[in-house]
Amino acid sequence: MIKYLLAFVFLFTASVANAQRNIIESLQTRQPGEGVVSVHQDSYITSLIGLRYAGNAASSGAPKTLKARGFRVQVYAGNNSRVARNEANAMANKVKKEFPDMPVYTYFQPPRWLCRIGDFKSIEEAHVAMRKLKASGEFKEVAIVREQINIPIE
Repeated sequence: MIKYLLAFVFLFTASVANAQRNIIESLQTRQPGEGVVSVHQDSYITSLIGLRYAGNAASSGAPKTLKARGFRVQVYAGNNSRVARNEANAMANKVKKEFPDMPVYTYFQPPRWLCRIGDFKSIEEAHVAMRKLKASGEFKEVAIVREQINIPIE
């Protein structure tokens, strides 16, 4: 029994020590009975391993965001005509006027134009926003949809 416990402790410490290295270092480590791997690249590339990519936000001056699964409130869905595009943009302007603190997304998702608001992590947050929209009296047909949202990084 003690042999198994010691083996488990040894394997656990070896795996923790191995987890501290990145994949490039672990590939280049010489192991008996295994081949040799040589990676020739800039050290900057190695330093990026394990970091999340936030797009070109840092270079453009825009705030960095992460993409995640969440919820938005849909306030308009039309067809694929020019009239529907104008109505979706008009609805977006109406939302921006009534609720300037909520982000508004208007885009074409074939076969229709959509206007959705918010970046909500939970359905409860989206439900609160939906009730505010309905209470204003301007937005009648609203629905909560699951979508990829933007989460700002501080």
